[in-house]
Amino acid sequence: MELRHLRYFVAVAEEKSFNKAAERLYISQPPLSRQIKQLEEEVGVMLIDRDNRPLKLTEAGEFFYDHAVQILAKSDKLKSMTMRKANFDNSISIGFVSSILYGILPKIIARFRACYPNIEIKLQELNSWEQTQALTEGKIDVGFGRMLFEDASIRRILLREESLVVAVPKDHDLAKEQSRVVSLMDLTNEKLILYPTGPRPSFIDYVLELFEFRNLKANYFTEVRELHVALGLVAAGEGLTIVPKTLEHLRSQEVIYIPFENDLLTSPIIMSVRHFDKSELLKTLLEVTYQFYDIEGFDYKPEQI
Repeated sequence: MELRHLRYFVAVAEEKSFNKAAERLYISQPPLSRQIKQLEEEVGVMLIDRDNRPLKLTEAGEFFYDHAVQILAKSDKLKSMTMRKANFDNSISIGFVSSILYGILPKIIARFRACYPNIEIKLQELNSWEQTQALTEGKIDVGFGRMLFEDASIRRILLREESLVVAVPKDHDLAKEQSRVVSLMDLTNEKLILYPTGPRPSFIDYVLELFEFRNLKANYFTEVRELHVALGLVAAGEGLTIVPKTLEHLRSQEVIYIPFENDLLTSPIIMSVRHFDKSELLKTLLEVTYQFYDIEGFDYKPEQI
């Protein structure tokens, strides 16, 4: 059984016609019919009920189709990732979420450039879900994100857990309290400004899950396009937002950042790479990241690529 047999079968299953499938595959109909017949003989069962018009898959055919689609998708991913690997010696493409860019990522990239002055470094703003897709499609080589998405071809390295804080206007009641700590319960009836609106799932979903996990509900919230819009609206007195602690320097003249009780609420910082990709470039990037964590005094559990 070869991949072409799977592609032929999937085309027939989706077009429900040998003629239309042949047109889609740019081959003639008789050879296509023979290939499908050979496939059925090899697996030992009838996959297509030819007595129906349009054609219909048998129960075994439905099962075979679902797995054939998955195999072809993995094959295409493998091709894309391998092609990207072939060009890895001359450039590295890094995906990042904006909140990490406002932290120490620029310093990490600058140090990494110093280690590899002849390597072209490309930066792309992508949310965590987009990074997963871009890695499997060979569009980036590493991603720095905040959300976990399971994919057998991607390895996730938890760099550290970063404390979350609440950004409030300077004249807000919470900013005037002496304790200067908050809980999620304190925010259930506050007007929250959450970001980014898309693509989903995003940090919005992560924040809402923090409430749901504690059997709480954010009763009033507005979704905005990006982090800077959220902080701008906070500065204008339109509500509150939740951000990672490393963003406390943004709009500090207009916004107060209040920690959660005992720093209980955190957001993970996750480095994503393709499984079994053990490039020296990636190893150096991880080492440089840990060097800056040491300088900043961050808690983390080191891993290796």
